Amino acid sequence: MRALHSPSDVLFILLGAILILAMHAGFAFLELGTVRQKNQVNALVKILVDFSVSTLAYFFIGYGVAYGEHFFSGAQVLAQHNGYDVTRFFFLLTFAAAVPAIISGGIAERARFAPQLVATFAVVGLVYPFFEGIAWNGAFGVQAWLQARLGAGFHDFAGSVVVHAMGGWIALMAVLQLGARHGHYARDGGVKAHPPSSIPFLALGAWILIVGWFGFNVMSAQSLNRITGLVAINSLMAMVGGTLAATLLGRNDPGFVHNGALAGLVAICASSDIVHPLAALVIGAVAGLLFVRLFTLTQNRWKIDDVLGVWPLHGLCGTWGGIACGIFGQQALGGLGGVSFVSQLLGTALGIVVAVLGGFVIYGTLRRSVGLRLSQEDEYLGADLAIHKIGATPDIARP
Repeated sequence: MRALHSPSDVLFILLGAILILAMHAGFAFLELGTVRQKNQVNALVKILVDFSVSTLAYFFIGYGVAYGEHFFSGAQVLAQHNGYDVTRFFFLLTFAAAVPAIISGGIAERARFAPQLVATFAVVGLVYPFFEGIAWNGAFGVQAWLQARLGAGFHDFAGSVVVHAMGGWIALMAVLQLGARHGHYARDGGVKAHPPSSIPFLALGAWILIVGWFGFNVMSAQSLNRITGLVAINSLMAMVGGTLAATLLGRNDPGFVHNGALAGLVAICASSDIVHPLAALVIGAVAGLLFVRLFTLTQNRWKIDDVLGVWPLHGLCGTWGGIACGIFGQQALGGLGGVSFVSQLLGTALGIVVAVLGGFVIYGTLRRSVGLRLSQEDEYLGADLAIHKIGATPDIARP
């Protein structure tokens, strides 16, 4: 177990865990507002059950993979240092559980329930903590090698790559294994639009995520003596940059506006503790532009049916965040320094490779063994009635 921590540290990290736990309500309502009405109940249920499965996977396997620690001692041991170590587990669990919540948005409206829960257990138990241990715990000597060769290790303060890029690239593998929703792409190459079912719920989800993100970023310090307000102001500026850029390029589309704010926050996670606020504004603006452009390309030209656009939002904006840290973190550009552009490139690339391989193996194995998709009839009926036997309004139920 770790060194002595004060009760204030325990409260600090507990409040961070609670804020990030609340973000999962944001994931739920963002998906609920984006999918068609016949899949709203499924959106809500998936996020809660995925979180529960993630807790078991991370408690029994994942946390040990990442940090080499376990919780199979007596309660007297776990209560030491005011329970800081178990509270830290709770905090880091909320990060880990964000990965299947990200994936959920990409595979919405046509994924079977049970296979996705199996995938969640494998992702949170093995794939995510493997790279988490490399980036945040120095596993396998990767960080030491980067430090020795390039003068700085891979820097990802709050998870642009560790959480978001990983989640987005795993989601891409899942989406490609699933295929597009029936009827979404016509034989003549046209796209059948599925407009969001509820802009107010979509906006509510985005706002819950925005507010919780300040716990996600600021409290990644994990103790009071490491807290810095620079993280908060940089998070704010990146969110503003992403919002305004997406508003401009997205021509005031409310889906782009709200996801643009999230794109900026995804991108700033890695460097929020070392860049200047003006750099954070630029990082967020580039992320907002990146999301709008790539969401349009993936949906309309590349025919990748990523329902919430989680690959451009988390995968690509997270990738940009990891690389941007190596650019704007330099002292010559107003940053605090202590970062290497090449280290950021290599660390970000390694995260993508782990995500792509892990996602391909997990979802490919499930597709070939038990199947991932709802039947065409159940997909037409909607996941709410097909899986949960009840719709979002109480007068709709499957007999």
